[in-house]
Amino acid sequence: MGTVVQTFGYIRVSTLDQNSTRQLDGEILDRVFMDKASGKDQNRPELAKLIDFARDGDTVLVHSMDRLARNLDDLRAIVRQLTDKKVQVRFVKENLTFTGDDTAMATFLLSVMGAFAEFERALIRERQREGIALAKKAGVYKGRGRSLNEDQASEVAKRAAAGESKAGLSREFGVSRQTIYQYLRPTSR
Repeated sequence: MGTVVQTFGYIRVSTLDQNSTRQLDGEILDRVFMDKASGKDQNRPELAKLIDFARDGDTVLVHSMDRLARNLDDLRAIVRQLTDKKVQVRFVKENLTFTGDDTAMATFLLSVMGAFAEFERALIRERQREGIALAKKAGVYKGRGRSLNEDQASEVAKRAAAGESKAGLSREFGVSRQTIYQYLRPTSR
């Protein structure tokens, strides 16, 4: 009895409200691994599970190269980890498939397409910084608004001083624990 070959999907969304359904819409998959995390590094639990889970003959589908990694080194390393296990990696948007037995042209395409994705991300960050700088200069950019109003901040401070857990307060007020700690710093009030 032979090993069952499977097709897995890998989806990465950067934010909790980003739509993940369109990434591999219409693809027939045995299992989907989805991370809600930045692609800036390989520290993603579902990606690690996928790499560990995939076996010889399996296929991994990813919407596009930038969903798998944000920089060329990570992209090549992840693809190599999978193809070393004889797992095929297919990028839907770019219509490229890598098997480990890739030709020089396929390896070149992975490098070039990955470099373009990394370059595009750097341009977006640069434009974002320039736009913020211009808006600040024009007096239009005020930064992100405060998460808690004055009454809420005061209540958080009183309740934290009374011994309530920061985690409980963060859940109740719908903010992160880090935000609670920022409001508890003397300089933030």
